[in-house]
Amino acid sequence: MILLRVPRTRRRRLGVAAAAGGLLAALLTAAPAAAIPDPGDAPAAPKEVSRSDQAEAREAIAAGEIPGQDEVVHSDNIRHVANIPKDALPGTNTDLAFQGRYAFAGNYDGFRIFDISNPKSPKTVAQVLCPGSQNDISVSGDLLFLSTDSSRSDSSCNSTTQPVTEKSSWEGMKVFDISDKRNPRYVAAVETACGSHTHTLVPERKNVYVYVSSYSPNAAYPDCQPPHDGISVIKVPRKAPHKAAVVGFPVLFPGEGPDGGGNPGAPTNPGVSKTTGCHDITVLPSEDLAAGACMGDGILFSIKDPERPKVIDQVQDNVNFAFWHSATFNQKANKVVFTDELGGGGGATCNAEVGPNRGADGIYDIVGKGDKRKLVFRSYFKIPRHQADTENCVAHNGSLIPVKGKDLMVQAWYQGGVSVWDFTNSSKPKEIAYFERGPLSTEQNVTGGSWSAYYYNGYIYSNDMAKGFDVLRIDDRRTDPARKVQLRELNVQTQPDYFD
Repeated sequence: MILLRVPRTRRRRLGVAAAAGGLLAALLTAAPAAAIPDPGDAPAAPKEVSRSDQAEAREAIAAGEIPGQDEVVHSDNIRHVANIPKDALPGTNTDLAFQGRYAFAGNYDGFRIFDISNPKSPKTVAQVLCPGSQNDISVSGDLLFLSTDSSRSDSSCNSTTQPVTEKSSWEGMKVFDISDKRNPRYVAAVETACGSHTHTLVPERKNVYVYVSSYSPNAAYPDCQPPHDGISVIKVPRKAPHKAAVVGFPVLFPGEGPDGGGNPGAPTNPGVSKTTGCHDITVLPSEDLAAGACMGDGILFSIKDPERPKVIDQVQDNVNFAFWHSATFNQKANKVVFTDELGGGGGATCNAEVGPNRGADGIYDIVGKGDKRKLVFRSYFKIPRHQADTENCVAHNGSLIPVKGKDLMVQAWYQGGVSVWDFTNSSKPKEIAYFERGPLSTEQNVTGGSWSAYYYNGYIYSNDMAKGFDVLRIDDRRTDPARKVQLRELNVQTQPDYFD
């Protein structure tokens, strides 16, 4: 691992590989990350678009229908208060986590820590070079967790990429001690089946459970063959994180045949992802409840026993959902918003051709009680502004804006920007604010835009894949009450009880 200070101006065996001492030394020969594309969240090489689409993009800009290249536009009730460009970590920016006055920003090359005590002027505290896509990030107490979902030569932070067919390939979870924010210390690594595309924390007083979401994208992974129909559960002792270990692999999609009980995908369901694992899970510890976005399926499950989650309901949408990507509960735990990452994050799907129901959010009510609860579809939501055919745009990561009696959410849409919307009426969601930039290019589809947009202690924070770390402030009577809610820690996939 390289700790980069910024001046102000596959599988030999599954288990724990404790980080070797001295990793804070400057390993200046460490190779930059080279992401291995996956069906979801894969930064793609620029793709040429047709001349007619290029012309349409330029005409739309000239007519004022979409912003100009790199132009910032927003609704009157949002202000753009800060932007911190990418610095020592050149890779794609990814997810965010928060603790006290700090924001933690993932990047395909490692992670960055910001001091956000003054949100209008964030300061970089540390940058850690530790390549391994996609470096999904979360924090709990003195521990930071980082996902690796690309084939690496070993578990160290100076590993290099290598073919997935190599038996020595390593993928999984990394654990850092962040008791000193300026000097994060790598303390443990746990190898998991199919790596870790994302992860979700289920924190307890003495231990942190980590639900590792991963999937089997193709037959090239020798140790990740279908049916990969569950999640890895890691137990991390807070006082001895070096003892972190996989304690189970609960099957969420039991069934007969080579693919288990998940969505079979094409050709049975054309255009729908075959379920070979989960992409992302959101837990609501106060309700012992979790929602899983699992490629071709959405699930609701109980986490009363965190080592043995139990599926309560399973739903599919074989008409409009291609890739179930993420989930968000409302505060009352009687609704779930699922996202569909149509096009894997690299497609231009926010246009008239695709329409309002694909690449959108699906809003589901939770009806019934206990283990008899069911997910009932109510409506779709998609941003109401068409984007250019050169802009990747689809529903992505977001969080609640905590206002009692209302269901409000802020959400990233890649180059569609940041949207604030109201789903208090499950059947009639509506946008109430937005922020976006114009296309990165009018000649080709260059992947970029907001990966995650989250509300934390009065401000919206967005990690733009290409443009860096953005801070927004929304001034609206509908969202203003949320400023009274102050959290000590926020991992969006470990959803808090905002009003406890």
